[in-house]
Amino acid sequence: MKQFSLLLVLVAAFAVHTARAADKPNIIFILSDDLAQGDVGCYGQKLIQTPNLDRMAREGTRYTQAYCGTTVCAPSRTSLMIGQHTGHSPIRANREIGAEGQMPLPAGTFTVAQLLKSAGYATGCMGKWGMGMFDTTGSPLKLGFDHFFGYNCQRHAHSYFPKFLYNDDQRFDLPGNDGNTKVEGKGPIYAQDLISGETLKFIKANKDRPFFLYYSITLPHGTFQINDQGLYKDKPWTEQEKNYAAMVTRLDTDVGRILALLKELKLDDKTLVMLAGDNGSSFPPDSALGKRFDQAANGLRGFKRELYEGGLRNAGLARWPGVVPAGRVSEEPWAFWDFLPTAAELSGAKIPAGVKPDGFSLVSFLKGGPAPTRDYCYWELHEGASLQAVRWGDWKAVRNGPSKPIELYDLKTDAAESKNLAAEKPELVAKAEALMKSAHTDDPNWPMRDSKAGAKKIAAKKKKV
Repeated sequence: MKQFSLLLVLVAAFAVHTARAADKPNIIFILSDDLAQGDVGCYGQKLIQTPNLDRMAREGTRYTQAYCGTTVCAPSRTSLMIGQHTGHSPIRANREIGAEGQMPLPAGTFTVAQLLKSAGYATGCMGKWGMGMFDTTGSPLKLGFDHFFGYNCQRHAHSYFPKFLYNDDQRFDLPGNDGNTKVEGKGPIYAQDLISGETLKFIKANKDRPFFLYYSITLPHGTFQINDQGLYKDKPWTEQEKNYAAMVTRLDTDVGRILALLKELKLDDKTLVMLAGDNGSSFPPDSALGKRFDQAANGLRGFKRELYEGGLRNAGLARWPGVVPAGRVSEEPWAFWDFLPTAAELSGAKIPAGVKPDGFSLVSFLKGGPAPTRDYCYWELHEGASLQAVRWGDWKAVRNGPSKPIELYDLKTDAAESKNLAAEKPELVAKAEALMKSAHTDDPNWPMRDSKAGAKKIAAKKKKV
């Protein structure tokens, strides 16, 4: 009798555990490297085909004011992973370390992967990491990820025909690839083929338990290399233009493969899929690529490495059948640092007492409710001069260096930030300055400075693009 009673207890406990696991949705965050709003059909792109992203928008919600962490890779990704804006984040620019790798996340960093792992999720990162090599405190395998596959170093990820990749922390060679970071790079193995395949393997392997997939896809970041120009091969365009279009469409195809697999495995209604670019457009509207693909079609000013809306707003989509409203277009803002609190609410995980995210849970917003009420959104970037931007309500302020004047824009009537209202609204300029001061925490790694040398370096990069 005692054995029978014990069996009943075990069965009941298993049933409760199973029910709790079933209540936890799978979470997939697809972070595209440099995908801009203007690249995607549902945002107005006419020449590049993105049928799966367009379908994702029809079956879910498209966000016109989804904000990245800041406008270059490492600090933007850090903001997504740790839930802090760049006024508090330990990484506030791209900074190279050694022959391979970037400045690592410091000891004691708490990530969304650690949060979800604590709630019983399988966790995987596929694609590009860029926040610390495997022998540092910033290794993805030390920060909550069960499995990693792809590039660790951002510079290494500039080649789509690399000489090697990593499976967890084990390097494996790709024979025949030249590792070239020019448009003519070549080899028998296109890295994205392997990375895309690994994402599908991860989903299949974890289909019976909650999982978190951080799919940090490198497409369409330059160098603009592709192994098949597909639809664009015979277009009367430059090789760079054909490759860029094909890279965006390849990204779209691989997202489509994930959505099809979720349906096949009957995980559709159990999985939140979010997609974003890690910054806005990577090239200016008046460049060759900008002109070809009408990158200014969304009407925003600025691009990568600038804190105007064209550099900060990204292509943001969310899909979760039966939960995220289908066909909705939201014009309310959210930001990368909201992702960790969102994952906490979805999973039921507790954020440790010492961890203080800057963001808010988006769960109600994703389900069709209003965006969270917040005092402001804040951004910094420390490449060259220290840039700052702050948004509160519909007001946006930008300062392109600590000794530069604050610019002020009304995003409600001027999303293109074409009319600086600073001279007319001194009281709002004062408020912007106060917000910038309160949002910024001093960090010896990121001193506030005006840098002529840095400005020249950024100008050279813009010219090259």
